[in-house]
Amino acid sequence: MWKKVALALIILVIGGVVGLFVFKSEPRLNKNFEAEGSFFKNHPFRLGLDLSGGSHLIYKADISGVPGGEIADSMDALRDVIERRVNLFGVSEPIVQVQGGGFISGGEHQLIVDLPGITDVEKATEMIGQTPLLEFKIERPKDQPITIKPDPDGKIDPDVLQAQQFAETELTGRYLQKATLEFDQNTREPMVSLQFDDTGTKLFAEITKNNIGKMVAIYLDSSPISTPVVREEIPNGQAVISGSFTPTEAKLLVGRLNSGALPVPITLVSKQTIGATLGESAVAAGVKAGVIGFLLVALFLILWYRLPGLVAVLALSFYTAVLLAIFKLLPVTLSAAGIGGFIISLGMAVDANVLIFERMKEEIRNGHSIHDGIHAGFKRAWTSVRDSNTSSIITSIILFWLGTPLIKGFALTFGLGVLVSMFTAITVSRIFLFALGISKSNNLTGFLFGSGFSGAKSQNK
Repeated sequence: MWKKVALALIILVIGGVVGLFVFKSEPRLNKNFEAEGSFFKNHPFRLGLDLSGGSHLIYKADISGVPGGEIADSMDALRDVIERRVNLFGVSEPIVQVQGGGFISGGEHQLIVDLPGITDVEKATEMIGQTPLLEFKIERPKDQPITIKPDPDGKIDPDVLQAQQFAETELTGRYLQKATLEFDQNTREPMVSLQFDDTGTKLFAEITKNNIGKMVAIYLDSSPISTPVVREEIPNGQAVISGSFTPTEAKLLVGRLNSGALPVPITLVSKQTIGATLGESAVAAGVKAGVIGFLLVALFLILWYRLPGLVAVLALSFYTAVLLAIFKLLPVTLSAAGIGGFIISLGMAVDANVLIFERMKEEIRNGHSIHDGIHAGFKRAWTSVRDSNTSSIITSIILFWLGTPLIKGFALTFGLGVLVSMFTAITVSRIFLFALGISKSNNLTGFLFGSGFSGAKSQNK
């Protein structure tokens, strides 16, 4: 008995602490916690483009080295790489678009990136970063002359001379599957191991086969990183970049390569801050509607189910605090669609409690005491709650996997809400009810479990 009470109190304390975090870390609500560098300052809600605006960036793509028939595929690959870089966990809801070759773009191929919630354009460009352009080059055939123009002083730049010694190949970072950080077993120097996809593996095997005894240069952002000599054909699509890397530099390079080596170079040509399409009034209206809806649901639960209804409201409050804290810590970008997913999951949490309480009511009508009815009600309702929530989770996974960034935001908030609601409806509500110490001989329970639990009085006289 006392263990259950202690556990219920612990849950209430945790819920209170989490709720405090949700409130105090929101500068829009609490101006006293905006101190620079504070924990609360760094964890506000991140709102979407439709609610708070963001940054609008335009990049120009250099397609001069791309064959005409591959321009569209290269631009699509570029869009996917940038979107993956700014939306690694699927929670940012960016808008990344390709605009190519038309009158509006002046004949240039452009990439347009809208980042929600980031009004500092310098931070936005830093967030995208300069994803490395990875290239593999081979020694220029001897029958091809090298033409180098000296500078006004008559000197020749050694980097230009080295660049002229190598010819480009089709193998670029476009075909990179993954990069990993390794260390040389003898020197313990950091190295970056590369693994190409099927197409890249074939190209690399062909390059190494045709250049045995020659150098194959690895270029990163147009600068040579490594120029190893090929000893034999490498058919497994694995290459190694070694050089004067520090472990930190090698780790950073691995991260940049894995986030996507650009298929074509890009240059930032425009950056600006954009306003919200819906504005703060929409945020205020959404919060107001959410609070009113929560209060109406709480009122219904308490009036219809009385004591179990009050327990459900406590569990629902715990659910809301925990889920909003998760949204802050990930952080999840809350657009109108994401808020809709959260509200729907709130309804799912209420639905689970209703299923449980109705099963409990049936048990009491069948002659069981309230104490036994609670046990049987949770047991009988579990399969229904499990199946309904499982189908909802499967739906959210499919939407997240196949949907656009906007749909992914809805799917993420909905899926997280369903998972947390299952925990609160089954675990938290059960702990609270059992911690009440309801006995078979307590006549007061006839009133506390009345209304929706018709017949409870007669079983406890």
